[in-house]
Amino acid sequence: MSKIKLIIDNINVEVAENSTILQAANTANIAIPTLCHVEMCETYASCGICLVEIEGSPKLARACSTKAANGMIINTKSDKVIRNRTANLNMLLSNHKGDCKAPCTLACPAHTDCQGYVGLIANGEFTAANKLIKDVIPLPASIGRVCPHPCETACRRKMVEEPISIAFLKQTAGDFELNSGEIFTPKCAENTGKSVAIIGGGPGGLTAAYFLRQKGHAVTIFEAMPQMGGMLQYGIPQYRLPKEVLQREISMIENMGVTFKNNVKIGKDIALANLQKDFNSVIIAAGAWSNSPLRAPGEDKTGVLSGIQFLQDVATGKINSNTDLGTVAIVGGGNTAMDACRTAVRLGADKVYNIYRRTIDEMPAEKIEIDEAIEEGVIFKNLTNPIEILGDDRVESMRLQIMELGEPDASGRRAPVPVEGAEENLAVNTVIIAIGQKFNSEGLNEISLTKWGTIAADEQNFTTNLPGVFAIGDAINDGASIAISAIGHAKICANSVDSYLSGADFAPPSAFVVRDEKTADDFAEVAKSSRSQMPHRTAEVRNCDFKEVNLGLSLEAAKKEAAKKLTAIEKDIRDVIGD
Repeated sequence: MSKIKLIIDNINVEVAENSTILQAANTANIAIPTLCHVEMCETYASCGICLVEIEGSPKLARACSTKAANGMIINTKSDKVIRNRTANLNMLLSNHKGDCKAPCTLACPAHTDCQGYVGLIANGEFTAANKLIKDVIPLPASIGRVCPHPCETACRRKMVEEPISIAFLKQTAGDFELNSGEIFTPKCAENTGKSVAIIGGGPGGLTAAYFLRQKGHAVTIFEAMPQMGGMLQYGIPQYRLPKEVLQREISMIENMGVTFKNNVKIGKDIALANLQKDFNSVIIAAGAWSNSPLRAPGEDKTGVLSGIQFLQDVATGKINSNTDLGTVAIVGGGNTAMDACRTAVRLGADKVYNIYRRTIDEMPAEKIEIDEAIEEGVIFKNLTNPIEILGDDRVESMRLQIMELGEPDASGRRAPVPVEGAEENLAVNTVIIAIGQKFNSEGLNEISLTKWGTIAADEQNFTTNLPGVFAIGDAINDGASIAISAIGHAKICANSVDSYLSGADFAPPSAFVVRDEKTADDFAEVAKSSRSQMPHRTAEVRNCDFKEVNLGLSLEAAKKEAAKKLTAIEKDIRDVIGD
């Protein structure tokens, strides 16, 4: 068969006679977008997004149907081409039904394929589900236990009755793998000869190491604490996340060839400048380990602790059931505050109070954490605000200002305001302040910081002011968030670092996403099915020890819960193709 020669995007291409321009481009690995020739799409008409410009021709040509000719010079990326492709794509999307991505995936900070792994679980394919999760999250059993699941907030099943239990399904898939004894470990590319230092062994640092090692780079994690895991290890109590589960998942990352160096503090044991010298790139994933101050007189007294320090001291055994806490007051309304409350109960405190200046409905902690704390005996004193901690050298009591909700602000939220002359004196022996976390920049003096004291990092590629130094997670920009956010940062950052090491420009992921708005009326015909409840230990049993509260979904319960996702998918299919 005779051959013809042409030029596409300045690349010489030789193909068989009668080939189309699209076929010629494919032989040279030149990407021309097309929908008509995607195997998963049935062809109804030309999509018109494969247009190209042929030198000497006034009109654009469809690459899928135009025959390549000897001597053709073709441009697939001119401004004219891009404008016309965009116009045609917009026309295609004008009658588009359904979502380009599921709402749960879009709501997840790491863009986990929730719909994909839930569907696999519905079919009983737990191993395949876990592999899919590990495309994004290397610690599924751990994250499934602790994630506040923004995916479930976006889940459309709530328009029928309740969101699908996505986080617990993730845990179930992770536990299935751990119990099987066959831990899926991704293959790593051949060694590139490049090395990366990661400061911090929390979820962000571990995830960055996981993806960079897969790309063939040598990775070393420097962690200030005795064990890897960061806040998952030292900030979340054992009754929520058993540390044996976490460490088994972390071991998988170490077995990939990642080097762990514990008890190494940057600025004390090793300098950032040394890491820059010894490694080709550095990622700072140091987390937010400092506590926001209460700014009330007396907070420097003996018996006043930060929430983070309290949980860390319990995790390391410095505080235990032999520690006399007396009556404890925990200030704050988030999950860390709830963890501290429930931990104090388990340590045998005489009484445990939670102090929060807003109503219980406005507390940022997960509802389940609040409900279980109430079941375990925590006394909630809402609409109160500490104004002074009293005592000689040690805490003896706390002065509380009684609050009420004032007029709504611009956002419609009613701010708490003091009730004039209304105060309360609460006798306490220990005060734990859990009102926020901050990044500690000690030892990182060369890094540019924001006005909030966090690292100033580009959130498209996670670069900092220092060449080759990247930063992710709670340490950057807006500060402390949830673990899945740090994991989302880490995957993108790993790709950014990989591009940097290879000398290539990094293009952050982007997509044009169509969202199909739905209401409860769209699901009126879907049969209601109650959410599979996580079996758990009763309050009178669990509040005396640190054994895990939740007992785990059975495989059958998980399959039943996941199958509700298929009902929604079938509804979307009927909307598109009819009954």
